[in-house]
Amino acid sequence: MVKILPKWLFRNFSNVGYKQNFNTMKLMKILSAILLLFLLSRCNDSKQKSEQMTRENKAIFLHHSTGQTVWRGDVSKVSWKLFKEGTFTKWLKSYNKTNKTNYVVEELSFPKHVPYGWSNQPYDYYNIWVKNAGEQPYMEEPTLEMLTKQYGLIILKHCYPVGAIEADSDSADIESTKKQIQNYKLQYEALKTKMRGFPDTKFLIWTGATQVKGATNEENAKRTKEFMAWVRNEWDEKEDNIFLWDFYELETEGGLYLKDEYASGPTDSHPNKEFAAKLAPLFGQRIMDVFTGKADEKPSTGFNN
Repeated sequence: MVKILPKWLFRNFSNVGYKQNFNTMKLMKILSAILLLFLLSRCNDSKQKSEQMTRENKAIFLHHSTGQTVWRGDVSKVSWKLFKEGTFTKWLKSYNKTNKTNYVVEELSFPKHVPYGWSNQPYDYYNIWVKNAGEQPYMEEPTLEMLTKQYGLIILKHCYPVGAIEADSDSADIESTKKQIQNYKLQYEALKTKMRGFPDTKFLIWTGATQVKGATNEENAKRTKEFMAWVRNEWDEKEDNIFLWDFYELETEGGLYLKDEYASGPTDSHPNKEFAAKLAPLFGQRIMDVFTGKADEKPSTGFNN
């Protein structure tokens, strides 16, 4: 025989359910308030960072494979693929945190494989920025008129093929793609004039990446050394908006070639991971020298201590 349960029992169950629902709603309201405060705080932080992130705080690094090697440093392939955060980026984050700054350095392959072609020699910068200057990109590559509107610092470099310098011919030609010192000098002078035309923008140029002994010959290496000496001692001038990071000196340590212990292989002129990891903070420090207006008084290698 089924007994009928008393009504007071249902009332108690009902009261328990009501209290549980009430407490749940109260908890949800508290959590929503906390979440709202958190989001508002993040918005304020983002707004403050946005206000701090002016054009003067932003740099663009134009590079190819050697530049990416230094940017990446010694992080693992897995970490690089997942996060795209290399030794340089980690250094910059640490610098900003320590110094309560908000400097930003972006990177860009320049020029791209297509449509321009994978060449970043003196002629190519001259061709894109001087010969084909303007408000519109040239073969999909940004001109200085475009880049200077976004960035207060523009960093450029040449990959190691810049050191495949042949002997000068009878006459120099600024329009020539031949890798000769006489042509390089004309192209560099035109670039200096062009860059000085943007006095509110700073420029940081890597002295050229060089080659390991097994990938070049002594004559080319000597001509490369001669050109880099000219860039340092004659082309670069103090009290303007153009500065050097002496990458060539760091690679050669006064010699003719990329030191074997710094190279990826006997005929591979890319820096190895260990060397790249040492270079990344020096590159970062040199960028900070430029950003903070101390580049003329600091060593061009980035060694400040």
